[in-house]
Amino acid sequence: MPPDSANKQRMVISTPASDSEWFSKIRRWMSLHPYWTLTLVMLVVLGPFLTKPFNIDDPLFIWAAQNIQAHPTDPYGFQVEWGWTQFSMWKVTENPPLVCYYLALAAGVFGWSELALHTALLVPVLAAVLGTYRLARHFCSHPMLAALATLSTPVFLVSSLTVMCDMTMLAFWIWAVVFWVEGTEQDKIGKLFVAAGLITLAELTKYYGACLVPLLAAYSLISRRPVRHWAQCLLLPLAALLVYQLITQALYGSSLLHNAMEYASFSKNLFGFSKAQTGLTALAFTGGCAAVAAIFAPLLWRTRTLTIVISTSVVATAVLFMGETIWNKYSLIQGATRTAVEIQTVVWAAGGLSLLLLAVTDLRQRRDPRSWLLALWLLGTFVFVALLNWTINARSILPLTPAVGILIVRRLEIKDILKNGPWRRSIMFSVAASLTLAMAVLQADYLVAVAVRQNAREVCAEYRHRVETLWFQGHWGFQYYMSTAGASPLDIRRSALKPGDALVVPANNTNIRPLDPRAADLVEIYKMSGPWLLTTCDQRMGSGFYASVLGPLPFAFGSVPPEMVSVFILKSLPQPIAPN
Repeated sequence: MPPDSANKQRMVISTPASDSEWFSKIRRWMSLHPYWTLTLVMLVVLGPFLTKPFNIDDPLFIWAAQNIQAHPTDPYGFQVEWGWTQFSMWKVTENPPLVCYYLALAAGVFGWSELALHTALLVPVLAAVLGTYRLARHFCSHPMLAALATLSTPVFLVSSLTVMCDMTMLAFWIWAVVFWVEGTEQDKIGKLFVAAGLITLAELTKYYGACLVPLLAAYSLISRRPVRHWAQCLLLPLAALLVYQLITQALYGSSLLHNAMEYASFSKNLFGFSKAQTGLTALAFTGGCAAVAAIFAPLLWRTRTLTIVISTSVVATAVLFMGETIWNKYSLIQGATRTAVEIQTVVWAAGGLSLLLLAVTDLRQRRDPRSWLLALWLLGTFVFVALLNWTINARSILPLTPAVGILIVRRLEIKDILKNGPWRRSIMFSVAASLTLAMAVLQADYLVAVAVRQNAREVCAEYRHRVETLWFQGHWGFQYYMSTAGASPLDIRRSALKPGDALVVPANNTNIRPLDPRAADLVEIYKMSGPWLLTTCDQRMGSGFYASVLGPLPFAFGSVPPEMVSVFILKSLPQPIAPN
């Protein structure tokens, strides 16, 4: 061989593979190892945030788990200060205790640290991701894309790093649907009974899991399956729920499911939002929490359809925000302008409309049992969020995210975009943009929790040994870390306040009672920087990810104020805070 030819051959061998070759290799590996791929993506995305401080209602689940370790047959048999005074835990909680038992078991092995509990709860997160892939294989030709779209929603990522019950319930939910669909199509009664067992676990994790019974019954009827082949399976979760109610009635003298329903009705009347306001907020929350539908919208719809969706959102927002009524409900919004809140409402409400349109369009075009299942799944969850739940929140929207991912792929299939090479980059860009936004929301939620914990620790380190008693108002993660550091929650009916005691009041929290300015001196304000341009739960910004009573947006962009707590020294007045 001539020397030049040998050199050329060596040059060809040492030349790195082109981008298209690497991309093809990655796609091939992903197609051959889908479960490992999804596991790796989940760990890469969530791994940096596993030390997230406990926040919002996390303490309720931790306290119940701690009580379970001491009294395993009485999960809610203790007192908790949650709402200005002490209540029995069974009156405070609105969920069954299954996830608390899991936390008690995990903590018994690994301890009670944030890292230990969040890592333990990666198991249901992974189960939800892999279950979505398994289910999507029955509904579309690109299940990996459906699973990634589900994972790339803000509500999925944020819910993955709480110790509340929502993600665990979703894992049971998805696999119940998987086994029911497979059992129905393959006519295997064993899989139907497995699905029934998973429904039972879902409803004992969160009451909403019981909605699987009518959903899967409707799917079976639409599939024209004989009732005698599947009806007996659905009796198992109904019987389990009845037994649970009898047990809690015997333990606490009250039906906890009935209490949860009463609380939802009471709260909706208390906050007093109109049906139109609630509907718009539900659309905005749905569109924001499942923002992947809004980001994919240009690929899913024609320009005319997009124009109609956006115009409808603009008109609805303008009409409802025109008066002062809705602004009076959110009088604490100070860190964002009205225009900024309205623009974000328009964007996410349009995303919510697009999402609902996905379900309706898929049903109209296919008219098969699977399209009915997806439509009832998504629309039923939206109706529950908008009309039945005590407040609109992201946690209640979480169950529809797998249906959203699957519907997006089914819509792309109808439009033949997935077979069209030039569109692949647009699809990849949309997934990347969705994941970027979801991770930004996750980081914002993480930074809020970090700032809350840091404020609590610094205040306690400074004042715990300077005063006889360090009291505090507020709940959520702030209460957890204040109590852990030795401070005492203020009970307006029972606490024996004395002159010289210190009282700490957070600015961004719940159940805060104003002080009589004559009864206390403000001595110090702690400020801790949290997220910068995006926040999930700050009534000053209009963001109410965990409860729309705090704001009309699931998350808000803008100049986020720092997390602040004020320290007061009590004076010699009989009652600095008026009781109810």
